[in-house]
Amino acid sequence: MNYELKLTSPSGDTHKISISKKLAVYGISTLIIFLMIFVSSFVYSAYSFFTAKNQQQEIDELKSVNTIHQEQIQKIVKKANALEKKSEELRTVESELRVLSGIASPADEAATADKKGEGGSYGDELEHLEAYLNQKEQFLASREIRLTDLKGAIQEKIPRLGAFKMGSYNIGGSYASPISIPSLWPSTGVVTSPYGYRWGGTDFHPGIDIADDMGTPIIATADGIVDYAGWNAYGYGNMVDIVHDSGIVTRYAHAMQVVVVPGQQVRAGQLIAYMGSTGFSTGPHVHYEVRINNQAVNPSAYLH
Repeated sequence: MNYELKLTSPSGDTHKISISKKLAVYGISTLIIFLMIFVSSFVYSAYSFFTAKNQQQEIDELKSVNTIHQEQIQKIVKKANALEKKSEELRTVESELRVLSGIASPADEAATADKKGEGGSYGDELEHLEAYLNQKEQFLASREIRLTDLKGAIQEKIPRLGAFKMGSYNIGGSYASPISIPSLWPSTGVVTSPYGYRWGGTDFHPGIDIADDMGTPIIATADGIVDYAGWNAYGYGNMVDIVHDSGIVTRYAHAMQVVVVPGQQVRAGQLIAYMGSTGFSTGPHVHYEVRINNQAVNPSAYLH
């Protein structure tokens, strides 16, 4: 069986085309298959487009949330570092006050001692950071109570502390000559680096640096006995340590030349060295420390 198709040209001529049934069925089947493939491709492309668009939207939302979390973490870490610095300052103040007043630490010192973050890290999650801040705030509250109690105890001892003006001073429960308290400046010059954190908080400076010309005299800031005089291999260069009757130790570093020896007794104002730039130093100066119980404290509290 054949099918006839009549085609009329623009000129009006009529042409007949005879198509077999088998060929017609084949042609129609091919057309249907083509349409199915086209529709499937269109549907798949549309699905892929909208899926990719939704995924990109989710990724953008996750990036936004992650950015917010990172900013929150940075703020908390900044606050934690500030609390840590404040904690160190309070601990130093309390230590100095207790030494100067002769009031010993309470028996529960270990129980209320400051605790830093485990492993030196604040953690990677917000809850860890918040827990650290809560712990630090509790410590500062405890330290505030301790300082308040210490203030009261010192006020009770003011009459005894006033003995300094009469020729004696109470240090650690015993009286010592006022000259044993380091109160003189170790040299002339300009303070180029103070005590405390410097370089954006990346380095802690345990003393003060006083700069002047090479060879400027360095003097003992109080009476005492020379505990060490010579070269220090850990950056101090030529160094002098003096132990005073008060139990305080003063340190003078980076000297060009040391003129005292260990065991020598020195008086306040006595020449002990000449300013230099030895050890870890970038120019002539004296690095001056005041140490109590082997802990460096702020020398500025003693200088007059």
